[in-house]
Formats: sequence, structure tokens, C-alpha cells
Amino acid sequence: MSTPDTNQSGDSAPGFLDRERIVAGPGFNRWLVPPAALAIHLAIGEVYAFSVFKIPLTHLIGGSEPSPADWTQSDIAWVFSIAIVFLGLSAAVFGQWLERVGPRKAMFASAACFGSGFLISAVGVVLHQIWLIYLGYGVIGGIGLGLGYISPVSTLIKWFPDRPGMATGLAIMGFGGGAMIGSPLAQLLMAHYRTSSTPGVAETFVTMGVGYFLFMMFGALTVRVPSPGWYPAAAGSTERRADHGRPSRAAEPPGVTADEAIKTPQFWLLWGVLFLNVTAGIGVIEQASPMIQEMFPGRVTPEAAAGFVGLLSLFNMVGRFGWSSLSDKIGRKTTYAVFFLLGATLYALTPHSGRLDGVALFVLGYGIILSMYGGGFATIPAYLRDQFGTLQVGAIHGRLLTAWSAAGVMGPGLVNYIREYQLEHGVPKVEAYTVTMYVMAGLLVIGFVCNLLVRPVDRRHVAVTPPASPFPAGATHSPSPI
Repeated sequence: MSTPDTNQSGDSAPGFLDRERIVAGPGFNRWLVPPAALAIHLAIGEVYAFSVFKIPLTHLIGGSEPSPADWTQSDIAWVFSIAIVFLGLSAAVFGQWLERVGPRKAMFASAACFGSGFLISAVGVVLHQIWLIYLGYGVIGGIGLGLGYISPVSTLIKWFPDRPGMATGLAIMGFGGGAMIGSPLAQLLMAHYRTSSTPGVAETFVTMGVGYFLFMMFGALTVRVPSPGWYPAAAGSTERRADHGRPSRAAEPPGVTADEAIKTPQFWLLWGVLFLNVTAGIGVIEQASPMIQEMFPGRVTPEAAAGFVGLLSLFNMVGRFGWSSLSDKIGRKTTYAVFFLLGATLYALTPHSGRLDGVALFVLGYGIILSMYGGGFATIPAYLRDQFGTLQVGAIHGRLLTAWSAAGVMGPGLVNYIREYQLEHGVPKVEAYTVTMYVMAGLLVIGFVCNLLVRPVDRRHVAVTPPASPFPAGATHSPSPI
């Protein structure tokens, strides 16, 4: 279907999915690339809405009342965890492949895996074989998540070297907001397909699998990469500030390969930074609805708790763009310092909001926490770019996302197991999360120290040192100066 990626002989035309087919020509507007990235992330962000399937999947046989043959919520919870684990693993494994073949081929592979994951899961529902759902939505769908998550990142950073935080925030914002589309869509489809004998989950999986594949193909077909040596003229007049780490023509960050990056202390410090920030936030996402109902019994209904979950998704989405854009002005290190110090303070104060019966304070506090959770995801690619350059930033980002896999297991585990331990020892439900919140605050303090220790990469790790200026002073060479 396509020529080999390394074929430079010119004997045959590149395949439709190959990188050579998507190099932008003169006059291309770089602002057409973020919508392509957003299409991918809005689709795969549906994974944050998976909880809407939990109860219907436990009523496949018993109907309104689950039967002993039905799956439990604990069985279903593993689907989400497996998907997050394979997101990180696939991002790490395929990161260098992505850099070689380009974003279109990676986006197509992501759409194929993510869409087929739904279809395989539908078969699992019909046959009542949970291992097929683990395989479909968890493993194959998770691989689609990983490929789709990293595929636009290095491309956007190359298109927006003058504003890398804003650029990645535009795309990764979609992942945080994917649940705002996926959750009501799934509810609407299940209501449409529901009958007296089925909750409509299988039919919903098929519809969403096909729909998301087509939606993601829009991104794959419209994405473009800049031509070699391209640099936006508008950024040429921006002088680099060493304390902020902002790019300019005069001082581009060095190029470090993915294999070399993992040998540096900076990579592992940033791994710890992402792991600790995500661990604290993802535990809240997984337990948000029960937590607010148990901390404010009688005051927060299940419907209000569902609204709280939706509000957290909004904070998560807005934080991804807002914080990452701010990082272009105040620097990545400063931004993460705010995440950890402010986050630790809010976690430590959360138990007091329960004692004061302050629902509004609780909601506001967790809204800010979730904005920083999302902001951490959107800011880390630019942080990596500042440290390691753009040479293989997609592959480096992919390997770093194994921190997300680990946090996807650690965060919910901490919240749930500490809560169960507290309840088993007679602690009232309203107090069951107190220890957990203090533990999360402590983890964020450790993250603050990791971030504080990040220093510029030693020059011995550099593979490629960019020229001081790709264009003469005052040059306006740019397909799109805006």
C-alpha cells in the first residue's frame, strides 16, 4: 500500500499515509493543524467517560437487578485500568516509529485500533465474555489511545516552536474534554437501543466505534508536517529568556534522541513529576461521585454528583489549555511548582471543607486540582521540548507516558484501599478520605522536590545542535507568518 519509509530513491511515489505526502507547501496556514489534532484527542478522550458503562455492564443478564452470573463493578473497573496501562506502554513502544513514519500513519493506526476496540467489546457483550472487553476496549483500544495521544504532539511542537505550550494545550485539551462528548453520547445511544431484554451496550459500542473511526480520520487526512528547516518568521523577533525557557531563532534547545534521553536524570525527574501529579488527580476522577456523596451525606444527590463529575471534566479541559499557555510566559518549571504547592495545600484543606459542610469550597478546591491535573498533561510535552529539543520529542513523550500507566493503577488504588481500610476500622464515611487527602498532599510535596531538581541536560547527551538561526536576521521565510 505504501513505499518503505526509508525509501529515498525516488523510484516510486510515496504512499498515501507516508510522511512525504503530508509535507506542507508554501503558503500553508499552520493554524489548520490544531483542529486535526483536536479531532483525535476529542475522540480518544472518551475513555474518561467509560464509567457510564459500568452499571449497564453489570445488568446484562439480570436486567434491572443484577444476577449472580453478572459481572461486578470491580470486574468492569479493570477495563479502564487496562486501557490506561496500554496507553502508556504503546506510547513508549511506538514513539520512535511515529517520528519515522509521520503523524498521518500513526493517526490512522490509532483510529483503526480505537474503533475496532469498541467492535470487539461489542462481541464480548453479546457473548458475555469479559476477556473480550479487556482485549477490545482495554488492550487494542488502549493501543489506539497511546498512538492517538502522542501522534499530534511532536507535530504541533514543530509547527509552533514559538508557543509550544499553547500548541500542545490546544490538542491535549480535547482529551480532557472528550468525556463531555462521550458521556452524553453514550447515554443517548444506550437509551435509543435499550429494550426490555438488553441495556443497549453492544449496539452503542458498535455505533461509537464506527463513528469515532470516521471522526478521527478527519484528523488523519488533514494533518500536515512542516518542510525541513521551516521556522515561523513571527517567532524570529522573540528573544529567548533563559529563566522562562521560551524558544527563539537565536537559541533553540539541543536535539537529544529518545534512547539517550532515558539515560539522563532529567528524564526520570520529569517521569516522577508526571507520575506524582497524575497519581493525585486520577484517584479523584475515579472516585469523584461517591466521594462527594459520602462527604456530604443527604446534601448531595446522585444527580448532583453526576453534575460534579461533569464540572471536573470542564476544569480538566480548560486547565489543559490555560495552564500550558501560561507556561509559555512563566516557564515550565515555575508552572509545575505552582501545581505542586497549590495542589498540596488544597488537598490538605479538603478534609476541613467536609467538617465545615462547605460543598462550594469542596467543589471549587477539586475543580482547581483537576485543572492542574489536566494542565500537567498539556505542559509536559513543552517541558520535554525545552530539555531535549524537537529531534525525537514524540518518542521521548511516549516513553514518559509510562508514568501515566503507573499512576493509573496507583491513584485509584490509594483512594479505594485507604478508604476501605478506614471504613473497616470504624471511621465514618464522611471522614474516610481524610488520610487519603493527606497522603496525596505528601506526594505532591515530593513532586515539588523532583521539579526543583531539574537542570539543563548535559551537552554530552546532545545528538544534534541546531544552528543559531535558520534564517538571516529579519527573514520572513514562513509558509504562514500568523
